[in-house]
Amino acid sequence: MTISFNTIPMNPRVPGQMIEFDSSRAVSGLPSIDNRVLLVGQRLAAGGAAALEFKAITEAADAIAAFGRGSMLARMAAAFRKIDGNSRLYAIALDDNAGGAAATGTITVTGPATAAGTIALMVAGVAVPVGVVNAAAAATVAAAIAAAINAKPDLPVTAAAAAAVVTVTSRHKGTCGNAIDIRHSHNDGEALPAGIGLAIVAMAGGATDPDIDTIWPVIGDNAYRTLIVGNVDATVVGKLKIELDDRWGAIRMLETVAYGAKAGTQGTLSAFGAAQNAVLCSVLGTGKSPTWAPDAAAMYGAVCGYYTAIDPARPVQTLTLTGMVAPKDADKFTRTQREALLQDGISTFTADDDGTCRIERAITMYQTNAQGIDDTAYLNLETVTTVSYLRASLRSRIASKFPRHKLADDGTNYGAGQAIVTPKVLRNELIALAREWEDAGLVENLDQFVADLIVERDATDKDRANALVPPDIINQFRQFAAAIQFRL
Repeated sequence: MTISFNTIPMNPRVPGQMIEFDSSRAVSGLPSIDNRVLLVGQRLAAGGAAALEFKAITEAADAIAAFGRGSMLARMAAAFRKIDGNSRLYAIALDDNAGGAAATGTITVTGPATAAGTIALMVAGVAVPVGVVNAAAAATVAAAIAAAINAKPDLPVTAAAAAAVVTVTSRHKGTCGNAIDIRHSHNDGEALPAGIGLAIVAMAGGATDPDIDTIWPVIGDNAYRTLIVGNVDATVVGKLKIELDDRWGAIRMLETVAYGAKAGTQGTLSAFGAAQNAVLCSVLGTGKSPTWAPDAAAMYGAVCGYYTAIDPARPVQTLTLTGMVAPKDADKFTRTQREALLQDGISTFTADDDGTCRIERAITMYQTNAQGIDDTAYLNLETVTTVSYLRASLRSRIASKFPRHKLADDGTNYGAGQAIVTPKVLRNELIALAREWEDAGLVENLDQFVADLIVERDATDKDRANALVPPDIINQFRQFAAAIQFRL
């Protein structure tokens, strides 16, 4: 008998028919990408979920119930679902650090109003209109501002008025509150009512964040392709690098990319980015956008995760960051500033005239190799998502085609139907897979792949085959240069 059956015994004596199923050839083509997403952020005590408890998030209301209205995680989930309503979304919460401090800011009102009007207040990128009647005193306007802020329970702050001063306090302890933007008259045509002045002191004083390392034992080896972190700083990126590099390694092979966002000037963002070196982290520099950084992180991660799951090699440039508020024209980064950010590991965006924000270029925070030499091997986010998919599809192909095979040398004479694989059989399977990669627009130069491909039996461990798989991954069309040689 030459056919290798999986379950049928060799010498049964009871008469009858024995027919088994073999699914190893049932599925053809490349596997789909499961964009399983995990949000990591802070919760409020009002939420029903405990810290470090996984929660599946179908819609924004689920996150409000689990993590508290106005919490970082509830806002991130809402921002995410406005962009991606399809990917499987989970969240895991961190408690505020008990020893932390909440950020505060103030709005000092001067008056009285000399005409009725509306204060176009904006908090964390959310419009908070405040009506003002003619002759309203400063203290009256301050009370109205506090009431308008508190009437929006999804905001990440609360407010209290004393005389003509409104004190705004972050709902969370920690540095995340320092990035909550408070402003007025952001959009063209908006202005304060006559006679009213607002002096805003930016949010500050937030300190001591929760430790992101507490989530890793809980996550374990669960596969999350897209990890979105609400609050990123040098410490967080360093801890992400250690864990994600280990997950991405040849033993665990968990294809995870972490996304975040950070506000600040070009100088502060460049200094932050230049000090990092993480292949699997991508941080969007939001500059002076009024949008709160955790919200922007959810938007950025939603776009990148969703569209690279459709095609891991197609560039995400020009895709819309739905919900993100553009900076004022004077505050937008110039081309020179954006170039500096991209040189320092920070992803960039642009804004249309109508305020639509779009990804300009998504890059990782990888900048130098193990020898400390500048290296662009993993510069582009799409490089990471592409090679991750190539590995995942290679694993899937070998596992599905040869799940319980014997290994023999090339040239071995064995009967047709035997579950035996040789280096030559494996080589042919890898070439066939590479042709599918090429057809899907993931690789190019197949002749080079065939010429450089090596498959051999291990010299020491006869149960092992080794392969050098050399795909030339496809690139992205980012720039076009031309010289217009005109005639008169």
